[in-house]
Amino acid sequence: MLTPRKTPRQQRSRETVEAILEAAAQLFQRHGYAATTTNKIAERAGVSIGSLYQYFPNKDAILAALADHHLRDTAEEVIRTLAAARRRAALPGLLAELIRQVAAAHLGRPDLHRLLFDLAPRTPELAARFRRAERRIAQALAAELRHLNAGGPDPELNALLAVQGIAAHIHGVLLDVPGDPGGIEARLAAVAGLWARALGEPLEGAAPRPGGHAE
Repeated sequence: MLTPRKTPRQQRSRETVEAILEAAAQLFQRHGYAATTTNKIAERAGVSIGSLYQYFPNKDAILAALADHHLRDTAEEVIRTLAAARRRAALPGLLAELIRQVAAAHLGRPDLHRLLFDLAPRTPELAARFRRAERRIAQALAAELRHLNAGGPDPELNALLAVQGIAAHIHGVLLDVPGDPGGIEARLAAVAGLWARALGEPLEGAAPRPGGHAE
């Protein structure tokens, strides 16, 4: 069973769930998944094991909830970045900032991010939320591409492909590249440059806008 047993509705219940999730995140980050138990999570959160089990049936359900929160928080950060995009004049700068924001969300707790990527259960509910988040981000990116007269003949499709591809590239950089900050920065810059070139094609029938595509 991977879904929470009940949804917290009162402020105190929501605070209890947040305390449990934060305690689990700290313990997973520090000790790993196998060494972390629900008893240790409850102790760290300052709640009884009975209170923990009121909301989560097991450790896997806590891990799934952490993955859900990570997805939600990252998606909201990306949406905020795109909402502020009109202050920028060029697509390369937008994509570089977008990629930095997503990478920063992962680098805050790198061991926890790796654990979530490798072990978090891919439930149908989480998969559906992931696809919805992808579509929301792609819609926001497509609107900015149109504003910049970029994105080629089908900005909506190309934005969705970019969102999917950028996510895969960032995971590849952060999970598979040794933790040399300089190496990570260079690879993230390469990802931004790659997608700036791919998305820089003018809209069909539109003249290129200054700054709307990569040189």
